[in-house]
Amino acid sequence: MSDAQTAEFADVNDLSFEQARDELTQVVAQLEQGAPTLERSIALWERGEVLYQRCEEWLLGAKKRLDAARGVAGDD
Repeated sequence: MSDAQTAEFADVNDLSFEQARDELTQVVAQLEQGAPTLERSIALWERGEVLYQRCEEWLLGAKKRLDAARGVAGDD
C-alpha cells in the first residue's frame, strides 16, 4: 500500500466498533462495484481485512465482558 493510501485510512485502533463496521461495509460495497485499478482493489481488500479483525476484537471483548458480568468462567 502506498503512503498516500495509508494516509487515506484512519488508524484502525482509534475506531469504535460502529466506525469499523461502517467502514468495512463501505469497503465491501466498493469492492463489489469494482475498483478502478488492481492496486486500489488490493488496498481495499487489505483495509477490509484489518477492519474485520478490529470488529472481531471488539466483539470478543464484549463477549468477555458479558461473560464476566454473568459470572461465567471459561477459557474460550
